[in-house]
Amino acid sequence: MQSGAIQLLTNQFDALGQRTPDEGIEFWFARDLMEPLGYNRWENFQNAINRAIESCETTGYAVSDHFRGVTKMVKLGSGAERLIDDFMLTRYACYLIAQNGDPRKEPIAFAQSYFAIQTRKQELIEDRMRLQARLDARERLRESEKTLSQNIYERGVDDAGFGRIRSQGDAALFGGHTTQAMKDRFGITKTRPLADFLPTLTIAAKNLATEITNHNVSQDNLQGERAITREHVQNNESVRDMLGQRGIKPEQLPPEEDIKKLERRVKSEEKKLVQQSGTLPAPKE
Repeated sequence: MQSGAIQLLTNQFDALGQRTPDEGIEFWFARDLMEPLGYNRWENFQNAINRAIESCETTGYAVSDHFRGVTKMVKLGSGAERLIDDFMLTRYACYLIAQNGDPRKEPIAFAQSYFAIQTRKQELIEDRMRLQARLDARERLRESEKTLSQNIYERGVDDAGFGRIRSQGDAALFGGHTTQAMKDRFGITKTRPLADFLPTLTIAAKNLATEITNHNVSQDNLQGERAITREHVQNNESVRDMLGQRGIKPEQLPPEEDIKKLERRVKSEEKKLVQQSGTLPAPKE
């Protein structure tokens, strides 16, 4: 997302924010956020809100502190008025709603970072979006590798075989460097996954190759370690060739911070976010 687009969205979300008159608690109305977050129908947005409420309950925070069902009077095109359902949402509630959305949609990716930080400096939002993109890419790779492991287990390949297939794929992607060779290059301990230290681009490249392998293993009904290894190597070679056309060699990209540390940092930020958000005042009788 370009800096100009981030600034426009920041201004838009800032303008939608409100404060309770007595306590000064910052909040947003769900109806106001629906369209900026890319939802066209209230029913669909309600589903996202309900998932966020479940997340709030799971983390042990009082839902009523952050989500408040309200009714509002709105004018219709005819000039008449009618009551509609809405929600008052604290910053933490908005963050949970964004976290339950699809981060591949730019407004959702932006909102995840906008609501996660208290200071609305554009550079901080951009930094947070880059961090979130790497975390999201790593999660997608985990899921695709889990699916591949399950697929090939049904086709006669055990865990050790899966490890060999993945290592051969890495060697194809990294210009002949095996998984262990890349770990040695980056100073990664043997027990930690290589992908936890890769930049977002390389994680996405590994995921693309793995997703193609998953598709073709099922589509072509490949059986056994040899056939699946050949497929996975070819897919990683194809992804490497594509990157090479843009002047990128994955083995030459520097490692990044341990993603486990990033995940712990995000969890710590979430706890601070709850405290910074405050709680909605009790409804007046």
